[in-house]
Amino acid sequence: MPIPTTLIENRTPVERAILVGAPPRSLDARTVEEHLEELVRLTDTAGGNVVGVLIQRLDAPNARYFLGGGKVAQLRELVEEKEADLVIFDEDLKPDQAKNLEDFLGTRVMDRSELILDIFASRARTSEAKMQVELAQLEYLLPRLKRMWSHLSRIRGGIGLRGPGETQLETDRRLIGKRIVDLRKKLKGVAESRAIQRQRRNGAFRAALVGYTNAGKSSLLQALSGADLFVEDRLFATLDSATRSVELGSGHEGLLTDTVGFIRKLPHHLIASFRSTLEEAREADLILHVIDSSHPEWEEQRAVVEDVLADLELHERPQVLVFNKVDRLTHGEERALRDRVRAIENRPAVFVSALEEGALHELVDALKARVRLRLQPVHLHLPVADGETLATLYREGEVLSLEERGVHMDVTARVPEALLGRLSRVDGVRVLEPS
Repeated sequence: MPIPTTLIENRTPVERAILVGAPPRSLDARTVEEHLEELVRLTDTAGGNVVGVLIQRLDAPNARYFLGGGKVAQLRELVEEKEADLVIFDEDLKPDQAKNLEDFLGTRVMDRSELILDIFASRARTSEAKMQVELAQLEYLLPRLKRMWSHLSRIRGGIGLRGPGETQLETDRRLIGKRIVDLRKKLKGVAESRAIQRQRRNGAFRAALVGYTNAGKSSLLQALSGADLFVEDRLFATLDSATRSVELGSGHEGLLTDTVGFIRKLPHHLIASFRSTLEEAREADLILHVIDSSHPEWEEQRAVVEDVLADLELHERPQVLVFNKVDRLTHGEERALRDRVRAIENRPAVFVSALEEGALHELVDALKARVRLRLQPVHLHLPVADGETLATLYREGEVLSLEERGVHMDVTARVPEALLGRLSRVDGVRVLEPS
């Protein structure tokens, strides 16, 4: 059977899932609870129904089952009691551990990476996103091919079986390897096209929104640009990057790009596959690191994003921390948050809400200040009748002063370098020395 060139989304009835957490003993109880709540949300996003939870703190994973012998026996009893279709681990399992667990439990077993990959498969909409997810899935599948064949022969569809998985029953490693090479080649072409598009936008101020999934990046882009974007209160609601023009006032504007959200233990295959999409952040003049200020573990989420940015060699880019969702905080909680951020951060930080009218001024002011840093102050001697050039100054730059002197006017302004070059070629316009 030939390997398909597009992902297939195969929705089936809701599956009954049991979640398994195996955190290290050093992790505090609150963090363990937060991690499991996140796994619940991931399972819900994938279309599963959580019917049970099992936790075992470990010093080191068991080589055979990841869990200890007694705990895995308890897990089998729970599977039978709850009539579960699926067991989902919050950790990454080795291929042989997953196979041993499936044989012992008599049901399908997924790890965290496989679950996230499945969500990405169901959320991919554009051809680029579908290719990126398919590549990540195939690279994850390759060392697990034998196990996939065994349980796919019994079960059709369901969580973890969307994308290329279900259609690969007769595909061997050679064909998968060939498909991976083909996808990498196509994505390289997409990356080159993106680079050309970015070159066309040279001269424009560009900022990129990055952050933990569900921090509100798409809501912020929608509120700032007025664009009609898909927004949903679920993890990984959108995968495709979106760039919109944002009016900042005083004649300033910029291009703002929303990028795919990050998450704890994001599969490295996905990071590699989405690298071309994240190039938008690499080429941006400013990175806006969006943080859910209402989340009790926002500091851990911030650290996760910074680790991913470091992996992508983006951690040294100019950055502003954007604490979103302050509308969910009391005035006292917001004051405490501001004090906490001032105490631990040496980077600029703003506090905003994408949902409350007038609650974005700190972010707009921060963007406007960055735009001004890119403008060159100049004096111009213009004919009074040259309204077109004056309008261009107001539209693309910032007019600081204007004084009419007979048939001419003296204008002091800040302008982008590209506009300064155009002005110097206009008949009747004299560009004087920078101020």
